[in-house]
Amino acid sequence: MAKKKKLSVAIQGIATSFHEVAALSYFTEPINTIECLSFHNLCERLKSGEADYAVMAIENSIAGSILPNYFLLQEYHFSIVGELYLPIHMHLLVLPGTKITDIRSIESHPMAIRQCTEFLHSLNGVEIRESDDTALSAKRVKELKLKNTAAIANEYAAKRFGLEILEKRIETHKKNFTRFLILTKRTNGKVESNNKASLCFEVANEVGSLADALMTFKNNSINLTKIQSIPIIGRPSEYSIHIDVEWRRRKNYEEAMHKVLQQVKNLNVLGEYKKAKIEYR
Repeated sequence: MAKKKKLSVAIQGIATSFHEVAALSYFTEPINTIECLSFHNLCERLKSGEADYAVMAIENSIAGSILPNYFLLQEYHFSIVGELYLPIHMHLLVLPGTKITDIRSIESHPMAIRQCTEFLHSLNGVEIRESDDTALSAKRVKELKLKNTAAIANEYAAKRFGLEILEKRIETHKKNFTRFLILTKRTNGKVESNNKASLCFEVANEVGSLADALMTFKNNSINLTKIQSIPIIGRPSEYSIHIDVEWRRRKNYEEAMHKVLQQVKNLNVLGEYKKAKIEYR
């Protein structure tokens, strides 16, 4: 019997990045990860067929929504087939023996930096630098032997690159989660166990047009868990509305969608999937 080919999953960042942790947590079977240093490159790898799936961060409970990724979702038309809430613990990593007074600069991914602003503001005379990835920052400190530079990353990066955790749990709020989307080029079709959907649409620039659409979901017992507007490029003061909705009875969702189709423009179902649990650690 031929050996089953491992799934290829595109991640933003390198080994030990939070995206890799999310991918390994979501998929129950062995996978090969494809490292990408930008979300655009991640989407291109999935589009080309090099990757079967992609894992994309979309929001963090401290730093908020990652708006550029909403534009990518619209541009590439991938299907969202799952989600994952990953607890995020940030640590300050340094070369062994480095003291806090030795640090002249700290680097990490912009979203990681935003999650640690309270700690970073407590430091004096330290330059904050943005990088492509948390794990990549840790790798740089190790490989370049940067005695005066610290990286913000997770404990897996500390172990892999032989760095010392100088300060633990430096995220501003300890109940810190990042929501990741699981993307693929193909759709799963109608799955009865699905109870959540991500949608986007446009509404007329008229009084009550958005409220009317949202009331349709309410009237059909559909829970609105997320709403995000992003500008429509080339059309000032016009926006695309992204929402996440949850339901207990699929029939309610289908009836709501039938009515909403008549109330909005360019309705697009980005994906239907099973709602993820949030587990505190």
